[in-house]
Amino acid sequence: MSCEPRAPRAAAAVPLSEPVIGGNEWAYVKECLDTGWVSSAGAFVTRLEQWAVEHLACTAAVAVTSGTAALHVALLLAGVRPGDAVVVPSLTFIAPANAVSYVGARPLFVDAEADHLQLDPAALRVFFARDCRRGGGSVRHRDTGRPVSAVIAVHVLGHPSDLDAVRAVADDVGLPVIEDATESLGSLYRGRPVGALAGLGCLSFNGNKIATAGGGGLVLCQDEAAAARARYLTTQAKDDPLEYVHREVGFNYRLTNLQAALGLAQVEQLETFVAARRAVHARYEQGLAAVAGVEPIAEAPWAFANQWLSAVRVDPVAFGHDSRWLLARLRQAGVETRPLWQPLHRSPAFGGASTERDWVADELNRQVLCLPSSASLSVADQTRVIALIAGSASA
Repeated sequence: MSCEPRAPRAAAAVPLSEPVIGGNEWAYVKECLDTGWVSSAGAFVTRLEQWAVEHLACTAAVAVTSGTAALHVALLLAGVRPGDAVVVPSLTFIAPANAVSYVGARPLFVDAEADHLQLDPAALRVFFARDCRRGGGSVRHRDTGRPVSAVIAVHVLGHPSDLDAVRAVADDVGLPVIEDATESLGSLYRGRPVGALAGLGCLSFNGNKIATAGGGGLVLCQDEAAAARARYLTTQAKDDPLEYVHREVGFNYRLTNLQAALGLAQVEQLETFVAARRAVHARYEQGLAAVAGVEPIAEAPWAFANQWLSAVRVDPVAFGHDSRWLLARLRQAGVETRPLWQPLHRSPAFGGASTERDWVADELNRQVLCLPSSASLSVADQTRVIALIAGSASA
């Protein structure tokens, strides 16, 4: 068997989203190596958590191995139990639905609104009125009989969900809201940092995110007791670390000091990264304004989006081609793009397609395309992307 290393996959000439390493990354990682603090304890873990407390208006933060791990822990902190159901937006990456499954619950999907791609508060209200029944202090899903125990609001592509409207619906039925802010670090909702506005939230430092640790995430809490339980659960639930007594099932979810060092150096540059990505989005809005059938996803007046990924809606009639045709055309030119995710109500992992009604999420999946959005994207490369799109209209 050959031990020859494989050649790296050829990178796109214009990638979708790549990290920018330009701050204290080398110095902080070297400090970990020089001191030997490389594993799941160390000063940089504490410093990253403290950064979140200071900048995201949360009471406490707990560093974990991934955004999905953060979601798993947040669901446990919210009291979700095996046999429960949890509301999840249909238009999102699969991670929150997977995390619901990890706790033995079932995700129930609610549609998106068309303007900003977020969970639709009106559809959420209809869901509780039409598909659930209330009584005995609980909300139960009519079809499955499962108690509904939480709502996950995802800030899709870095644009905030309308949290006040979502929370108003959830409050009416007595359910907690968990913020999935894994794509939205640096975004503001009505002038406030997203992530801990609903009491429990989750961040991700995956490699393609606006700030990366190569992996990892944070659980954001507004309650010290919740944070203490998160630390307990994520360190294998040690009740007596000397005698190794464990009264509950725990998880090996703690972030390493090496990753936290990289992550801290990245979040120190967050304002610069957000400003750069917002400038990229503004150039798309200006450069594509005259291209019929290609419309950048707009920012709500109450939102300050980090523009993690700039996206456009492609109208196949007005543009002359659909989004997948444009994706292939740009790929041939070395430009990386991607569609939105398969709506989760259609995912084979969760029971397959629902055909009982039309879903806005289906239309958005067909039409929306994410364009190169790196903070390091040059004006020249972006101008080329815009020219390729404009030149493809009705080609």
